[in-house]
Amino acid sequence: MNQPLAYVHPGAKIAKNVVIEPFTTIHNNVTIGDGTWIGSNVTIMEGARIGKNCNIFPGAVISASPQDLKYEGEETTVIIGDGTTIRECATIHKGTSDRMKTVIGKNCLIMAYCHVAHDCVVGDNCIFSNNSTLAGHVTIGDNVILAGLVAVHQFVSIGQHAFVTGGSLVRKDVPPYVKAAREPLSYVGINSVGLRRRGFQSEKIREIQNIYRILYQKSYNNSQAAQIIEAEMEATPERDEILQFIRDSQRGIMKGYFSNN
Repeated sequence: MNQPLAYVHPGAKIAKNVVIEPFTTIHNNVTIGDGTWIGSNVTIMEGARIGKNCNIFPGAVISASPQDLKYEGEETTVIIGDGTTIRECATIHKGTSDRMKTVIGKNCLIMAYCHVAHDCVVGDNCIFSNNSTLAGHVTIGDNVILAGLVAVHQFVSIGQHAFVTGGSLVRKDVPPYVKAAREPLSYVGINSVGLRRRGFQSEKIREIQNIYRILYQKSYNNSQAAQIIEAEMEATPERDEILQFIRDSQRGIMKGYFSNN
């Protein structure tokens, strides 16, 4: 460790080959995995569990107490997966008694000035562009991209492989595999570019498109569309995932651009 001007609490558990730059503060009850680099002026507070080969840039604050008036100091955590990068001045708050933890998955990129609030669960390989903000209790699947200045309402869910355009306010759940844009936030197609980059074949992309045509371009409510999709579309993991997402949605899913919003 390179920490001539850093403070590391004796109770912190620092693995081998961790580099800690000057003016960083690491509190008690912190775990940091092999090969992680922590830049200067980073603050890592109690309850942080940081994986291997992460990069945390100057000014970031990890595992601060949640900005929730119901929080009473209970012992909770932030868990950050291997290979994740957290850029300058990002903030990630620990959980409350609801979930007891905030989770960031593996190989994520959390860009400068992003905020991840208490009790959020973020999947693997996600990218949050500058100034994107998650309110508390948000759930985000794998391979989701939030462009810059996206704000996500508390308790919202965003399905895997979704893409949300910059400056969006996400008030409703965003199903998997889609692009979301406009105001109010609406379905504007599937994330075909992202899916191709991740190895989805054209036939699979067409299948997903056909499912969302029934949901968003026909005159059905969500329950009717789900019944038709289940009856008419061949059972596949993608079909079943979309149906489960619709049925599990607590806030309701976003509307289609061609719907009356």
